[in-house]
Amino acid sequence: MSRLNATMTIKDRKSEPLLPIKTKKKNSLVMDIKKHKYLYMMLIPGILYYIIFKYIAIGGLVIVFQDYNPFLGFSGSHWVGLDNFKKLFMDPDFYRLLKNTVILAVYNLVFYFPAPIIVALLLNEVRNEHFKKLTQTMIYLPHFISWTVLVGIAYVFLSPQNGLINSILDMNGRETINFLAKEVWFRPLVLIEVIWKETGWGTIIYLAALSGVDGQLYEAATIDGAGRFQQLWYVTLPAIKGTIIILFILRLGNFLDTGFEQIFLMLNSMTRNVGDVFDTYVYQKGLIDGRYSYSTTIGLFKSVIGFVLIISANKIANFFEEEGIY
Repeated sequence: MSRLNATMTIKDRKSEPLLPIKTKKKNSLVMDIKKHKYLYMMLIPGILYYIIFKYIAIGGLVIVFQDYNPFLGFSGSHWVGLDNFKKLFMDPDFYRLLKNTVILAVYNLVFYFPAPIIVALLLNEVRNEHFKKLTQTMIYLPHFISWTVLVGIAYVFLSPQNGLINSILDMNGRETINFLAKEVWFRPLVLIEVIWKETGWGTIIYLAALSGVDGQLYEAATIDGAGRFQQLWYVTLPAIKGTIIILFILRLGNFLDTGFEQIFLMLNSMTRNVGDVFDTYVYQKGLIDGRYSYSTTIGLFKSVIGFVLIISANKIANFFEEEGIY
């Protein structure tokens, strides 16, 4: 009997899982940094940029509640409470600037935002790899052209005297158009320049998302009799829907950022009424007039609007059971 009990005890012990042997675990993150230290070193400039110009700069928002004087500094400047906000909202130029900024922002959202998606979908349908790579390279290049050069090109094409387009109109007996001095042409020209310059660069993220779509889904759709357009609608678009939603939400965070350099270069005395936006107004009031507190108030107003739009859009996405940014 004792031998039987001993045998059963041995069997029971064999069936029990062995206790894990404690070993000294090394920090995987530290090991990864040591292994790829040069790649991590390349992150340092970007990290420093965000720390200095994004996080440390937040402390400078205190001047919104001051009549800031750079010679007196933060501690010596006079506190004015919400006076800068009152001046902003009572400024007769405020609603004109808001209208111009919102119109350009909506134009960008409606016409520019879908442009990279459409181009990426078209490139994804190209089967000739050499032609596809050549096209990608060609549409990426305008991103690297500065706004100064691009606006200069626009002036060469649109000049009322010797511009290419007006020369063609004149040769065909049509009346020339002063595109650069007419208010009705200002916003379309700004939009066309943005689409031409940034659409190709914007396709990178969408093409990366499209490269992760499982090819078996297309094979299954083909077997079910789906054509190219049906595959695009029922396979491709749903696969990148999450990417589109996230980028759309992030885009709303910069809704009122219409870009200073392009607008400033395109502006003239004839188009200022429809072209003056918050970014150019901040330059005028902050750098030229030296009203630092007032111009910072405008920047804070834009940031608050962007923050509210991001939170609202993310909640709407979550309400429809879509993945947002958090």
